[in-house]
Amino acid sequence: MALSNSKDLKLAVLIDADNVPYSNVKGMMEEITKFGTPTTKRIYADWTKPNANGWKAVLLEHAITPIQQYSYTVGKNSSDSALIIDAMDLLYSGKLDGFCIVSSDSDFTRLAIRLRESGMKVIGIGEKKTPNSFIVACDRFIYIEVLDGAIQKKKPKTAVAASATDAKKVIEKPAEKALHKIDKQTIELIEATIEDIEDDDGWAFLGDVGNLIVKKKPEFDPRNYGFSKLTPMLKSLTDILEIDERESDKKGIKHVYVRLRFN
Repeated sequence: MALSNSKDLKLAVLIDADNVPYSNVKGMMEEITKFGTPTTKRIYADWTKPNANGWKAVLLEHAITPIQQYSYTVGKNSSDSALIIDAMDLLYSGKLDGFCIVSSDSDFTRLAIRLRESGMKVIGIGEKKTPNSFIVACDRFIYIEVLDGAIQKKKPKTAVAASATDAKKVIEKPAEKALHKIDKQTIELIEATIEDIEDDDGWAFLGDVGNLIVKKKPEFDPRNYGFSKLTPMLKSLTDILEIDERESDKKGIKHVYVRLRFN
């Protein structure tokens, strides 16, 4: 569910290095290309600190320009102000269509709002701990944890626990598993969105459903629920939804429509 006309969007990617591990950068940059072309790529940190050593190879591989920002005050992220100043300079250059702000910090909420007020598309990328104020200030927000290469923190399982989990996977039906993962609030969001745009027979085009859901909830992403895309996610909800795949003018391409079962 990329933003409309994403292939034409010229994006500035501004990364707060204090809020993203360098192991996540590859997957993050691949994700950003789904929304447009990153013409400016900058990352902000105090590169004199020992923990910045691992970044060198990553920055060279992805042509990201490091911006040095000394920590003048202990306990305060000094990269924030430098990133905000650069964002405003880039905004007034008139050469961009949007911004991708990579951070889990609520300090960028006002920046995201200001950029959108100027007609910019704003994509946020951050950890699941990101405050909701920053998430809803963006057109789209993506959790780092669902990207390729993201470090997943998992508790070790005992042999007995692992065996029990494997047995559950065999017994559990796909639809049951999906309903377990997809919370009630998200299901209600899907139902309400379909009702908003359904035709007289109750059918809604899947692409329009996905776009409207993201407008209502910028952090919505099927990967948050264990699905690669929206189609298999909704297909798993057979108890509440009907799916209709219709032939299109292009060979091999089908248009997917969805309808609530109680209609």
